[in-house]
Amino acid sequence: MIQEQLILDACCGSRMMWFDKTNPSVTYADIRKESHILCDGRTLEVQPDIISDFRAMPFVDNTFKLVVFDPPHLRKLGNTSWLAKKYGRLLPTWEDDIKAGFEECMRVLDVYGTLIFKWNQNEIPLSKILPLLSQQPLFGHTSRKNGETVWMAFMKMPIEAGEVQP
Repeated sequence: MIQEQLILDACCGSRMMWFDKTNPSVTYADIRKESHILCDGRTLEVQPDIISDFRAMPFVDNTFKLVVFDPPHLRKLGNTSWLAKKYGRLLPTWEDDIKAGFEECMRVLDVYGTLIFKWNQNEIPLSKILPLLSQQPLFGHTSRKNGETVWMAFMKMPIEAGEVQP
């Protein structure tokens, strides 16, 4: 039996957040496909199911019931730093990239589907991210010491007749 792809991880990296890193209901996507030996000798594998840029994904509209968006959140990293290898890094165009990525996640999300957006405020506060998004989160939760990491939930609502889509 073929498992339906219900969930998209738009920037899966090494799938660190997943309890089941091979969940058959998930399409793991990332712009990178690479393997690195970290400074402590562990291997870091970024092996997405599909190579895809979160700013322009190759999926039709309204495909997934759940989308996870955990984009890179650091910009002050060297190209070869272990943090860049582990998490990726933001480009100088980060504001446009986050805005485009959010819109793409909403585009591929099915109506009444849920988007989980994870952001770490280590370098860029959430107050600079929220204005880039076309809607406010329904709710969220901060975690880690000092509330650096924020998890936010969004729902894609149907467009009413005559209403302009954000």
